[in-house]
Amino acid sequence: MEIKEISLLGLFVIIPHTHRDKRGYFFESFRGDLMKKYNLPTSYIQDNQSKSEGGTLRGLHYQLKYPQGKLVRVSFGKVYDVAVDIRKGSPTFGQYYGTILSDKNHMAMFIPEGFAHGYSVLSDTAIFQYKCTNIYHKEDEYGIRWDDSEIDIDWKISNPTLSKKDSNLPFLKNIQDKHIPVYET
Repeated sequence: MEIKEISLLGLFVIIPHTHRDKRGYFFESFRGDLMKKYNLPTSYIQDNQSKSEGGTLRGLHYQLKYPQGKLVRVSFGKVYDVAVDIRKGSPTFGQYYGTILSDKNHMAMFIPEGFAHGYSVLSDTAIFQYKCTNIYHKEDEYGIRWDDSEIDIDWKISNPTLSKKDSNLPFLKNIQDKHIPVYET
């Protein structure tokens, strides 16, 4: 397993070594000792799974009072996974990183607290799994518009299917400072 830090501080991609033979394949999807080596969480308190149809876009979501670090992966299908640094004072504030996560590459991404997260489904169907460092709190749910022109994410799909909630999220510049995480060194 290879763990690579991305240019956005605190964001990591995990690339497993997949062993294949005529029976199928095997890979380690999590190694606490390696995560610890990179100062990443080794304990998660909520594990989620969602199934989405092709063309779906979920996000960009975050929690403020109960921030969540997320370890995300795809067990079936293919998504374009995106993390946006929205930590006020961060040297990479407003920048995003996106990568393909799929049942073919078996990659995962660790998204730290203070980032907004979302993904678009590139396959007919996708099953998305994510472990969280904090539980979901509906009253603490915030988000940013998927089509914020200042962030300018290429979601790799056109005319996405969105929830009503995600369609009505504000642009980053319109979110009050008190609803934005603060960068801590």
